[in-house]
Amino acid sequence: MWKEEHDTLTREFKFDNFIEAFSFMTKVAMVAEKMGHHPDWQNVYNTVTINLSTHDAGDVITDKDRELAKKIDEIHKG
Repeated sequence: MWKEEHDTLTREFKFDNFIEAFSFMTKVAMVAEKMGHHPDWQNVYNTVTINLSTHDAGDVITDKDRELAKKIDEIHKG
């Protein structure tokens, strides 16, 4: 579930291992690049933490972030 914190949409994703986490990040990166939107994220072993905000809008949550969050959820569900 995405949380709104500090002008960002934030969510943590857990996977069985590093390869699954990295594969997920690769899929997200391809979608984000097509949208011209680049998440602030962190990967530690099997955990990916994503923070979304729109830099061009002053680092606040916009519809662009909500759209990318929805697409990330779809990728995660597979």
